[in-house]
Amino acid sequence: MAIWQNRSKMKSSLEDVMREFQINGNDAGQRVDKFLTKAVPLLPQSMLYKAIRTKRIKLNGKRCEISTRLCTGDQLTLYLNDSFFDSRDGAFSFLRSPAAIDIIYEDENILLVNKPAGLVVHEDEHQSSDTLINRIQHHLYNCGVYNPAEENSFAPALCNRIDRNTAGIVIAAKNAAALRILNEKIKARELQKLYLCIVHGTMPKESDTLKAFLRKDARTNTVAVYDHPIPDGRTILTHYRVVAQKDRLSLLEIDLLTGRTHQIRAHLAHIGHPLLGDAKYGRNRDNHKTGLKHQALCAYKLTFHFQSDAGVLNGLNGRSFEVLDVWFRDAFFAGTLY
Repeated sequence: MAIWQNRSKMKSSLEDVMREFQINGNDAGQRVDKFLTKAVPLLPQSMLYKAIRTKRIKLNGKRCEISTRLCTGDQLTLYLNDSFFDSRDGAFSFLRSPAAIDIIYEDENILLVNKPAGLVVHEDEHQSSDTLINRIQHHLYNCGVYNPAEENSFAPALCNRIDRNTAGIVIAAKNAAALRILNEKIKARELQKLYLCIVHGTMPKESDTLKAFLRKDARTNTVAVYDHPIPDGRTILTHYRVVAQKDRLSLLEIDLLTGRTHQIRAHLAHIGHPLLGDAKYGRNRDNHKTGLKHQALCAYKLTFHFQSDAGVLNGLNGRSFEVLDVWFRDAFFAGTLY
């Protein structure tokens, strides 16, 4: 259990105080400066480094370096102005979000959630408190798994993200060890995530791997796709397989061989097959008559293909998880999309 103590005998809020952090399993392995950046977010980096140099921050009673790695049981002592320590009231802000989530799989380390279309994964420019991560933290709090008051620097976190209007599987880590491993495995492409989508038109091949170049415009939050290399462009590879075709629509399974912003939506639109219901990259005249509020896109299947040791997650190797109720798939086969 993390200990966050105030042993000061203050005469005013402007005086220096002594605070102690007892390092727990979720804190261990971090550099001192990385830990303190999260544990004391109001402390400017310049003052953090100065406090370490002047021994106003000590590790186990001794001088430490910013690069020192923390171990379970270590004790960090800080002699700093009280104004740098917040009351932590904001740590429970996730309680303003509903706790309702569609759980596909859960164990002591991870949570796989089926995110509905229309819900953001993190707070965006609209600053809505109702986000997927807040719902997950609220759920874990209700279950007694997560309590911010018992954590110095860790909070359950998402390991992948999907667009607001895309549905499907999102991975959440319930502890720091799982988060570290999942981030490494995702970077090494040892997890495969497949998507289902519906596009306009009949595809030219039963399956194909498409290659193009993508450039993002941060001002408009859109991307442009080109058939040739461009400055600041990034290579994209998108593999598709036709599941079924009818009524000038195609149901596709997509394997993202690269993972860029809006890749599926923009790449398929670029080759003349925009997603059904996609207001950003699609055809308004075609989408208007469908009445769809979201693009027909779902991250529906996740498989763990670990090629090396995965620590606490080894038991997941070779396992697949799937969204069984894909909202647009049944409508496609029933012919009720229009």
